[in-house]
Amino acid sequence: MKRNVIIILIAIGIIAIFLKSSLYVVDERLQAVITQFGKPVRTTVVHGLHVKTPFIQDVRYFNKRILNWTGDISDILTRDKENIGVASWARWKIVDPLKFYTSLGIEARGQGLLDEVIESAVKNVVSAYPLKEVLRNSNRKLEYTTKELEVAEETKKVIIKKGRDEITAEILAMARRSLEDRYGIELVDVRIKYINYVAAVIPKIYDRMRSERIRIANKYESEGRREEAEILGTMRKELERIESEGYRTAEETRGQADAEAIKVYAEAYTKAPELYSFLKTLETYKTTISSQTRLILNTDGEYFRYLKGFEKDVGAVEAWSLE
Repeated sequence: MKRNVIIILIAIGIIAIFLKSSLYVVDERLQAVITQFGKPVRTTVVHGLHVKTPFIQDVRYFNKRILNWTGDISDILTRDKENIGVASWARWKIVDPLKFYTSLGIEARGQGLLDEVIESAVKNVVSAYPLKEVLRNSNRKLEYTTKELEVAEETKKVIIKKGRDEITAEILAMARRSLEDRYGIELVDVRIKYINYVAAVIPKIYDRMRSERIRIANKYESEGRREEAEILGTMRKELERIESEGYRTAEETRGQADAEAIKVYAEAYTKAPELYSFLKTLETYKTTISSQTRLILNTDGEYFRYLKGFEKDVGAVEAWSLE
């Protein structure tokens, strides 16, 4: 009895080993290549349970999903001699696992192959175009922070003939020709994810930008000085006009006042000539004689007569006050 149980268990073990060696499962995310003594014989892309020859055949699995590839930054000299760094990314998948297995063997080698093929295509295509073509997609008018930058850009007369999308499509087409027929790889898409000047050139770019901003600032400053001179000139002209009008008005007023005074003096003289003469004498004394004045007069002079007359008048006033 014991012996029969052992035989049954051995038979079950042999059957289990046989089934394990002859059956394999393909996940819906994978595809398989069946090899016989290391050589591929067929592929299995349908998911589910499948049969193979036990012990002499083996299964290699490959991803059926779209895979990601990310490239490093490559230094590229564009057609207009701009030294830039470009990095790209791609999506790819294995469409012929048998061809992929015979040419590359594992997915890691596929990633390495894409490093060479895609980066080579990027360099070949990007170097054939000026930088503006790689950066822009169309001739759409760009918005600038200052009018001067917009004018400076317009003077360059940049015309986009293809644009970035068509350039990436050209990169994709060039890379596909090198992959699908030979390696069983389909390159789904290629895109440029990074563009910048290389580190050695960036300081020069900043210097060029700084000089451009300085030029614009100097232009604003010169325009400001010109407007300042215009404003000051207008102000001085207006001030001179106001002063001229004020002087003219003052002279007119002074002339009218002098005429009025002369008229008053004339009327006073006609009405009381002696009083007028007396007042004029007092005014003459006030303006010509001080405590430091020393006069030498002719006895026949009018001025001497006024002074003598003034002494008589003063003596008469003093005598009257004593009485």
